[in-house]
Amino acid sequence: MKVFNSPSGGPFLVWALAVQLVLCGSGVFANEDTKNCILPSESESERKVLDRLAPLAHKNFTVQTKNEKNEEYTYVFQLCGDAGGVPGAGVIQLGSKKTDKPTVVGSYNATQAIGGSDWVMLIYRGGDKYDGHCSRESRRAIIMISCNRKIDVGPLEVIAEDRERVQDCFYLFELDTSAVCPPVQSQISTGSIILIIGFCLLAVYLIGGFLYQRLIVGAKGMEQFPNYAFWVEFGNLTADGCDFVCRSRNREEPPAYRGVATEPLEEEPEERDDHLLPM
Repeated sequence: MKVFNSPSGGPFLVWALAVQLVLCGSGVFANEDTKNCILPSESESERKVLDRLAPLAHKNFTVQTKNEKNEEYTYVFQLCGDAGGVPGAGVIQLGSKKTDKPTVVGSYNATQAIGGSDWVMLIYRGGDKYDGHCSRESRRAIIMISCNRKIDVGPLEVIAEDRERVQDCFYLFELDTSAVCPPVQSQISTGSIILIIGFCLLAVYLIGGFLYQRLIVGAKGMEQFPNYAFWVEFGNLTADGCDFVCRSRNREEPPAYRGVATEPLEEEPEERDDHLLPM
């Protein structure tokens, strides 16, 4: 970092550093892939919309079409770059003859970006002027870029060329890509995630404990279950607790019946009444 001394003797930073600090404070920084696109009215929101298209940069998208007169034309589109190698051109039109001069339909030096949740409308202004249509105004290209999760980048399509107007004529193109698709939100709730983690931990505990008990300890039968003694005792304690909470009878109340005594009853002496009989 270079530091210069002012005539008054106080140090000051170079102007470039001050400009960078101002830009940092404003938060307006262009993506390296879209920085060549010039927005007439620079804004952070519009620049963010343009940056969503960064995956499409440095690529030429070509489409061929025929008009009502059966004349064949080729259109080339590039995001924030020289389409077909023509400096400053975002969209160009090529005739069927190789000697035809490319017609600039729109320039990325006058770019406008309008975005929605799953689409971006890119507008290139400042193209070559019409010869006899649209009051000889400059051509304008509108590229409608829509979300399609099934493909990375689809083919460029020509939708219409509207030049039967007094002004505000345009070329309309369409392009599908997954670059402008919103992020997919997770459909799993927090409770489901906790349950999945719990089941995974339980499976690791059971499988790992079983292998340890069988291979390392050499346990057999039910003892292969990890912490078998603990879980048996835990089950007994759980049953006791359930019995204590759920049973409604008084534990101190004696049972309503008596069991049969196990000891043999003493034989009562047999009463003899033979003396009462008449002789």
